[in-house]
Order: sequence, then C-alpha cells, then structure tokens
Amino acid sequence: MTLSLLPAALGYLVDRFAGDPPFLRHPVAVIGTLAGRLEKAAFGLSLLRSAPAWRRPAGAVLTAGVVAGTFLAVRFLLALAALVNPFLAAALEIWLISTTIASRGLAEASLSVAGALEAGDLPAGRRAVAGLVGRDTDRMDEAAAARASVESAAENTVDAVVAPLFYAAIGGAPLAMAYRAVNTLDSMWGYRNERYLRFGWAAARLDDLTGYVPARLAGVLMAGAAALLGLDWRGGIRTWRRDARKHPSPNAGIPEAVAAGALRIRLGGEASYGGRLEFRPYLDGSSARPLPAETPRLGPADIRRAVNLERWTGNLAALASLGGWIILRTW
Repeated sequence: MTLSLLPAALGYLVDRFAGDPPFLRHPVAVIGTLAGRLEKAAFGLSLLRSAPAWRRPAGAVLTAGVVAGTFLAVRFLLALAALVNPFLAAALEIWLISTTIASRGLAEASLSVAGALEAGDLPAGRRAVAGLVGRDTDRMDEAAAARASVESAAENTVDAVVAPLFYAAIGGAPLAMAYRAVNTLDSMWGYRNERYLRFGWAAARLDDLTGYVPARLAGVLMAGAAALLGLDWRGGIRTWRRDARKHPSPNAGIPEAVAAGALRIRLGGEASYGGRLEFRPYLDGSSARPLPAETPRLGPADIRRAVNLERWTGNLAALASLGGWIILRTW
C-alpha cells in the first residue's frame, strides 16, 4: 500500500496541473475502442440477434475480459518498464494514474459552458453541455444548461476524480485503470434500452459496486471542501441524508445531493433523453422545507462554484493519500 499512496497523489497533481499530452492516445480511449470492437463482434453473432437471453452472459464475459485484461496489461507494462529502469516504472505508473483522473478536463469542460453562457451565446453553451451529458441539449435554456453542468461536475467528482484516486491508492495504476475500464463500459453499455438492457447489465452492476465506497468517501470529502470554501457543508450533509436515496443511481445521488446542499440550489427535475422526457426527483439544497413552485434559476456562477467544489474535493482526496503515505512511512 505504501508504494501506491504516493503515486496516486502525484498522479493527481500531474492531471491537475499538466493534463493529458495531446500527442498521445489516451489509454481510456484505447479501452473504449477495444470495447466497441468486441461489442460489434458479439452482436455480429446470430445467437445474440436471435436469442436476446444470451446477451446477458455474453455481456458479462466481455465485461470481465476487458476489465481483467486491462489490469493485467498495465501490470505487464509496469513490470517490463521495471526491467529497464525502476525510475522509468515509477514515472510510467504516475503518468498512467494521471490518465485515469480527469479533474482538469472536467473543470475545463464545465467552465466552457459557463463562459458561453456569460457571453450570452446559448447555442455554444448547449454544444459545450453536449460534451458533458447524455441528455438532449438542443432545446435547453440557460438554467437547464447550468443545471446539467452542475450535476455533471458533481457526479464526475466520483467517477473521474475520487474513485480512480481511491483505487490507485490501494492498488496502483493497474487497479485504477481497471476501474476506469469498468466506468467506460458502463458509459458505453449501461443503457436501459433494447440493445443494452441485458448486454450491459454486468457492466452497470459492476460500476455500481466499484463506485459504492468512493461515492460515500467523495460525499465526506465534498462536505469538507465545502467547509474550506465557506459553503453550507451542513446543508450538504443534510441534503445527502434526506435526498440522495431518491436518485436512480445508488452512487451519483450522493455527490449531487451534497453539492446541491453546499451550494444551496435545487438539482433534478425534467430532462430529455433521446427525445423522451424524464423526471428525476429533486435534490433540494436551497431549503430545509419543500420548495415553492418558483425557485431561483441556475446560471454560470453556479457552474463556477460547482467546479471549485470539485477541485477542492480532489485536492482533499490527494492530500489524504499523501498524508497516508507519510504516516505509514514514519511508522
């Protein structure tokens, strides 16, 4: 464990201040490409087309294969680098961990929405939001675009920051990359439609399982970050306890509820997915009592506050990893 805590913290710093080199193919993109080809090959089989019941075991096998293959490939790559030079292996591990974390990219994408809305360019804001969420954006007004951005920043604080840091701390780059493989498969196959309902079942359940502990850890860290920033951390915890369970995801509801309470805003409500209007229960952080029909509309300032909250949540996670390494080293 002592060999993983420091690389995890350093990997976060590399992502936070340097980001991903534009001239290198991102490892997570490689995983996504591989998964897409495997999916195409699987659905090319007549058995999966004629007997949908076989899609669940087929999806489970491919999910296990991609995740395990990712873990073993990274282990092999690090072992190979160690044969050349131990410092090369250490540097490679730190870089690989940094690619599993997307704090910088998440902040930049969210702030691009805020910038477009502040400039009065709603079409550009909609295009920027489309890169963050899977919902329809072509008819969003400013408030809807801001809400989608805040919800994305809060949810991805777990998926793209705290969870990869958590798995990097306990298992190094191989485990962190395996987690991102799970997360990638869920984003590709975890839809509840005719094609993926059975095929993506294993990926979706595994994503829920691997995100369970990091989501709750992120809730605590986000409340701590809110306290440091002078936000309503008590409201964040109160909204977590009251509203998080209403969210359809067992994990995403926690950071979204804490963010709603800390920022004293209301998240949730109507959103369109593939032309179909859906309603998600409100995560009401603006009042301890039920809100009236009219509530303050969200705007670009709320996006910027949510990004700041995400950044400091990541900072605290990295500091916790670094602190753990220092404590274990001094014992």
